[in-house]
Amino acid sequence: MWRFLANPRVSLPHLARPLVEAAHEGIEQLCDDYALVVHDWSRLAFRKHKSKRDTKKLSHEGDVGYDLATSLVVCDRSGSPITAVLQNLVTKDGLWSSRAAEIRSEVLPHLDELSGSMAWLKEQGFAKRLVHIVDREADSVGHWRQWHTAGHLWLLRIKGGSRLVYQNQDASAAAVADGLSFRYAADVVIHGKPARQLVAETTVTVTRNARPKRKNAKGRRMAPVPGETLTARLVVSRIEDEQGNRLAVWYLLSNVEQDVPAERLVLWYYWRWNIESFFKLIKQAGQQLESWEQETAPALFKRLLIATQACSMVWRLMQSPTPQSKQTCAFLVRLSGRQMKRNRPITAPAMLDGFFKLLTLLEALKIYSIPELQSFASTALNPNHSRVTSSTRLI
Repeated sequence: MWRFLANPRVSLPHLARPLVEAAHEGIEQLCDDYALVVHDWSRLAFRKHKSKRDTKKLSHEGDVGYDLATSLVVCDRSGSPITAVLQNLVTKDGLWSSRAAEIRSEVLPHLDELSGSMAWLKEQGFAKRLVHIVDREADSVGHWRQWHTAGHLWLLRIKGGSRLVYQNQDASAAAVADGLSFRYAADVVIHGKPARQLVAETTVTVTRNARPKRKNAKGRRMAPVPGETLTARLVVSRIEDEQGNRLAVWYLLSNVEQDVPAERLVLWYYWRWNIESFFKLIKQAGQQLESWEQETAPALFKRLLIATQACSMVWRLMQSPTPQSKQTCAFLVRLSGRQMKRNRPITAPAMLDGFFKLLTLLEALKIYSIPELQSFASTALNPNHSRVTSSTRLI
């Protein structure tokens, strides 16, 4: 592994190519009308890894590591993840991207970098139109206008205090929502308790100036930037308990066509949680990324792309409807040895664990025969054949 990751002929785009191909295949086969692309960022902390030479300060001097940006393709039909089609890694020296072989010294703010990612994804010519889904970090008027002008479709969560124009009046998103008529959407469960989801929507415009967070050459924040009036859909989702108490609320802004119902937009945003599950899968529940000992970001990034391919294989197998695939999923979970919940007999972490053990088993079968493996098992369970104790009989 060390030699492979250090090989200069193994480039990041080369390792990312199967992920792009998996996105093309999954979008064509699994998506109905659109392909959802969820964007998010995650910090990779390596405080105890003193040998890493290119880590950057994340929040304070003692918190060092890398900043990972991921674009995850999700099926618009079922919400199932397909693959992480694009990833960027920010280090002390610059930005590494799965779409470029060399490091880029200039590191842009998150949303500016996201604009470049959207443009690159559009250039790939996927079979279905992409809908970009981002959380409240994308509450930025200037970027809304930029993405809309570039022809991108987006679904964004905004803050309740975001200013919008509704019925020729300037108001916050929360104030606009208070004047809407909500309709029942679905029964849900929140924190283990039953609740119901209510949805409302309306058309709003955005006329206010953008306020860039960037600073000019003098270190001062840039002046507000005026722009054209932007028309969008405001979709509000409320979760209430049986007594009518409000438990949660989302304010969503989108330029997706009106033929997509508001309830479906809310469901699409709910599926954004898949990217959090992906980060957990590679950092905690399967790959343990923050324990990797590669000393440079390029080597770690190459290993990350390989690990992402493993995640994509597991997701593809879990989504396959064939009886053989379902039997294989059950076999891998059983091979993992993990205890599963009754309502979730198949999970990606258990599948990854079982997959690793299956590959180890197949490698052993290349070297040893089944009788030899059975002999090894017998010896391991009872190393002293001539002196059998009661404990070994129980085994």
